[in-house]
Amino acid sequence: MTRTVAVTGVTGFIGKHIAETLLSHGFTVRALTRTARKASTNDHFTWVQGALEDQHSLAELVSGADHVVHCAGQVRGHTEETFTSCNVTGSLSLMQAAKESGSCKRFLFMSSLAARHPELSWYANSKYVAEQQLITMASTISLGIFRPTAVYGPGDKELKPLFSWLLRGVLLRLGAPEAQLSFLHVSDLAQAVSQWLMVEQPQAHPFELCDGITGGYSWQRLQEIGAAVRNGPVRLIGIPLPLLKLIAEVSMLSNRLARKEPMLTHNKIRELTHQDWSASNKSLSEYINWIPKIGLERALREGLF
Repeated sequence: MTRTVAVTGVTGFIGKHIAETLLSHGFTVRALTRTARKASTNDHFTWVQGALEDQHSLAELVSGADHVVHCAGQVRGHTEETFTSCNVTGSLSLMQAAKESGSCKRFLFMSSLAARHPELSWYANSKYVAEQQLITMASTISLGIFRPTAVYGPGDKELKPLFSWLLRGVLLRLGAPEAQLSFLHVSDLAQAVSQWLMVEQPQAHPFELCDGITGGYSWQRLQEIGAAVRNGPVRLIGIPLPLLKLIAEVSMLSNRLARKEPMLTHNKIRELTHQDWSASNKSLSEYINWIPKIGLERALREGLF
């Protein structure tokens, strides 16, 4: 029997890959979009026009759906309310619609590894608060929480410049030299989502996701990988904190003039320069038999970013 999955965030980088993977596994996908789009030529894919703040469109999105995968989220913003409105209030509105539909059995919330340290940024705190409130609210719906680390892959705009410059021989370091980082290819994340939907008994506690490299990556290790892939030296350049703050000021001003939400703010800097963003797949791998296939070195060698 074909199962229907209601997915938010399909117009974004991660959500698009998740929807495509779900379709490849035989799911029917219903996707939320703010703007009107042409009807899909795929009989198993349907657009639903609306937004997280519109209860009518949420009801249409989840009507008859067996599962919900909530990928939509606010990653840019100059105020705490910007993040709370989307990441907390929007998530709870979607859960409420799922409960009222009477058909939803599972709800997967795409959180973030940042939620492990809610004190670092408005974004991190909004994801953590959403997790806690969804757990309280879920009731008869099986809730899943994914905390992926930095996700990259085709279509990504945030990490691509870092990797592109690395392959040109320049690596810009944010934060302390001893900081530990971790990464996850979007195709591995999408596969984990599909496998979670197919496992027999979902669990609600947060699962970390990364590419499986024990301890993550140091800046020196990234430098070594870049040098090996490009077969040439890589210059590691640390960005002093005062300069990073100045860049944030310029970013906030330019985005304000353009009437857009900034990615880099003083609030975000604390998150970006945190010393330990290593992660472990152990819990999730044991639970759904998921093993990531693409490490960073392979992705750089094969152009999978």
